[in-house]
Amino acid sequence: MSPDAFNAFCRALPATTHVVQWGGAHVWKVGGKVFAIGGWSDDGAGVTFKVNDIAYEMLKDRPGLRPAPYLASRGLKWIQHYEKPGLPAAELKDYLRQSHTIVAQGLSRKKRMELGLAVPAAVRRAD
Repeated sequence: MSPDAFNAFCRALPATTHVVQWGGAHVWKVGGKVFAIGGWSDDGAGVTFKVNDIAYEMLKDRPGLRPAPYLASRGLKWIQHYEKPGLPAAELKDYLRQSHTIVAQGLSRKKRMELGLAVPAAVRRAD
């Protein structure tokens, strides 16, 4: 995925913000929390995203994917797509979308409401 495609996709997700940090990485956040990191250099590219426990087990040993350096070593469930074959673009987008959802669901109900993010029906109170 090119930097432009990555940034356009992440920008289209609800309530996202973007910052370039950590030596030029494109960091995407929802509610101030990171859900995706993209980095490109002459040595290659990497797209890093948060996953659930099941996806982590399914993806961590696939060719072109690995537990995300630094994050996974601290017990966090993050995967890095770092070389081919990796994931097809459509599947990578699905995982980026899921990462956004996982992170957004971890925000407080108040924060989700401030950002205009749907509050899951399971936590809504009957009026």
